[in-house]
Amino acid sequence: MTEDTRPGLRIGILGAAAIAPSSLIAPAGRNPDVVVAAIAARDGARARAYADKHGIAQVYDSYQALIEAPDIDAVYVPLPNGLHGRWTRAAVEAGKHVLCEKPFTADAEEARAVAAVAKASDRVVMEAFHYRYHPLITAAEQIIASGELGTLRRVETALSFPLPKFSDIRYDYDLAGGALMDAGCYAVHMARVLGGEEPTVVSARAKLHDPRIDRAMSAELAFESGHTGRIRCSMWSTDVLRISATVIGERGRITLLNPVLPQYGHLMLVRSEKGRRIERFTRRPSYDFQLDAFAGAVLHGEPVATTPQDAVATMTVIDAVYQAAGLPLRVPS
Repeated sequence: MTEDTRPGLRIGILGAAAIAPSSLIAPAGRNPDVVVAAIAARDGARARAYADKHGIAQVYDSYQALIEAPDIDAVYVPLPNGLHGRWTRAAVEAGKHVLCEKPFTADAEEARAVAAVAKASDRVVMEAFHYRYHPLITAAEQIIASGELGTLRRVETALSFPLPKFSDIRYDYDLAGGALMDAGCYAVHMARVLGGEEPTVVSARAKLHDPRIDRAMSAELAFESGHTGRIRCSMWSTDVLRISATVIGERGRITLLNPVLPQYGHLMLVRSEKGRRIERFTRRPSYDFQLDAFAGAVLHGEPVATTPQDAVATMTVIDAVYQAAGLPLRVPS
């Protein structure tokens, strides 16, 4: 395997993650400013097979070796939840920019610690809420800000999908698993974005896989301006598949269907005093928009929305939901 010496942002991947081909490798192949140049995994043979399959030039024997490599500019962290904070912090301290999968850390305390390290550096650290960079969400925000819906009354967000493989790491407490961490982080983030303020948690109810792991979660929220909210999420429940967001105002409402992965089909339904309309947007993958934003921030200093400070706010709500549901907070691995 020969080294890829093309110019641009050179990214290394920590872990032979199943998400990386769609979230980073394919988008990088469509972005002339980005090269996926390296990978490291706990299993060297698996890393080499992964690199061969996806055309990655360099394989490192350890995560530490990759983040210390002088020819790597940035690190993508798609590791289990409980390892996100540890390796994001280590990469920043090694001088690397970081794109970290969501959730950013295991809990809010760890998020604040990582955010402090990021703030003290000149590195770009971005949480990978890819949906946030798609024009669908931008359009919804603009409609809410325009006043077309009037004063906000209610925000409801949901992400549910079936994961019946209970040996999956997403059910592992020691790896900071749980439905709220995996699916629910999207619901919480969307509620924050579309609600326009930081919510407080009024109540929460979990359906349990075991005494510490939620397979489903719902929570009621309150916003300072008076509107309310609800988040729902599950990895195994009667709510088999639901990916949606609804914003209700005194003069109208918006419903978003599949705002998380709009490239697989979506719509925005708007009802207001202007009438009823359906809007659709580009099917260009949300991951492509996310990589554009990350590369733009690193190469040109452009601002991003999903900053470490934004992640602290999301993790604060997640912690509060777990506390309201009577479950322990997740802990770093």
